[in-house]
Amino acid sequence: MTNSVVKFIRELFKTDGFIPLHAPTFQGNENSYVTETINSTFVSSVGEYVDEFERKLEQFTHAEKAVATVNGTSALHTSLYLAGVSRGDMVITQALTFVATCNVITLMGAEPIFVDVSPVSLGMCPQALDEYLLTSARLTETGCVHLASGERIKAVVPMHTFGHPVDLHALQDVCNKWNLVLIEDAAESLGSFYQGKHTGTIGEFGALSFNGNKIITTGGGGAVLCKHKEAGVRAKHLTTQAKVPHPYEFYHDEAAFNYRMPNINAALGCAQLEQLSGFLANKRSLAAHYQDYFDNTPFKFVKEPGYAKSNYWLNAVICPDIATRNELLKSTNDEGVMTRPVWQLMHRLPMFADADRGELSYSEYLEAHLVNLPSSPVAHFS
Repeated sequence: MTNSVVKFIRELFKTDGFIPLHAPTFQGNENSYVTETINSTFVSSVGEYVDEFERKLEQFTHAEKAVATVNGTSALHTSLYLAGVSRGDMVITQALTFVATCNVITLMGAEPIFVDVSPVSLGMCPQALDEYLLTSARLTETGCVHLASGERIKAVVPMHTFGHPVDLHALQDVCNKWNLVLIEDAAESLGSFYQGKHTGTIGEFGALSFNGNKIITTGGGGAVLCKHKEAGVRAKHLTTQAKVPHPYEFYHDEAAFNYRMPNINAALGCAQLEQLSGFLANKRSLAAHYQDYFDNTPFKFVKEPGYAKSNYWLNAVICPDIATRNELLKSTNDEGVMTRPVWQLMHRLPMFADADRGELSYSEYLEAHLVNLPSSPVAHFS
C-alpha cells in the first residue's frame, strides 16, 4: 500500500525528483518588487511595502488592524504581551502544537497548561478546556485561579492545526465563562475561515506566520491581527521599539521590542499576497485529490470541519496503526517523497515535562498515527 502512495503522489506532482513537504512558489512580481526595494535602499523597517503589506492583510482578513513582524513567534509574543500576560501567570494551550507556541509562553515568564485536541479540528477541544477548568481552577473576583498553585490563569491559546480552524465560538464561550483572554495561534491558517470569518480575527489577537513553508512567505515574517484598532496602534508602537515619532529626535516612552518586518521582506509578501487566491484554489484541489484517493483505503484523510473552510496548509492522513505509520514515513522518505509525523507532544519535551495538563488521549493518538503529506501549491491539480 505504501508503495502505491508514493506512486500516486509522484503522479500528482508530475515529477520523478525530490518532492518537499511544502515549498514556496514564486510565479508573480517577487523579483520586481524586491529589486525595487533594493534599488530604493530602503530595505529595513522603513518603506512603503511594509504599509502596503499590512493594508492588504487587513483587506483580506478584515482584521481591524494588522501589524507586520519579523516572524510568527514575535507576533504571538506581542499578542500575549498586549493581552496582559505577565510573569507568574499560566496560559492554557494544546499539547499538539509547534514548540514556538509554548516557547513564547515561557518567554513571558508564564507557564503553559496543556489540554486535548478535538477529532474534528485537530485543534483545542472546547469540552476538554472546560472540563480541565472545572476540575483544576476556580473563578474569583480577580480572575481565574489555578487550584494547585494559586497562580492566575490569564489566557487561552488554541492553534489552528494544519490550517483547520478550531471551534472558535465554543472556545470563546468557555473563555467568557472563566474570564480568560482568547488569543489565536493562526500561524498556519492564512486563508482559513470559521463560519465566514477569517481565523485570527475572533479572539482578541491572532498571530500569523510567513515562514518559507507557509502558504505565502516573506522569507521570515509574521503579523499580529488585532480585534480592536486601538490595540493595533499599540502593537505597532511596541514592535517598533516604542519610538515616539519625531523628525530627528530619538525618544522611547517604554521598554519594547524590535519586531519590525523589514521592507524587503514585505515586498516579497506583497507579491505573494497577489497570488494567494490561486494558491488557495490549488491547495483545495490537491486536498480533494488526496481525499478521493484515500477514501477507499485503511487511511483516514483529515478533512476540514463542517463549520469551516480550511486553507489545507498541510494535508494529513491518520494511519490505522503505528506500524503502518512508520512504514509510510520510511517508504516515502526513502523514495524522495517528503512526509513527516506530527510534532512530539509538548509535555514530552524536557522543558515542559512538569507542566500541568488535562487528559490528552486524542493528542497521543494523533502523535502515534498521523502523517503529513506533500502540500506545495505548485500547480493546478486537474
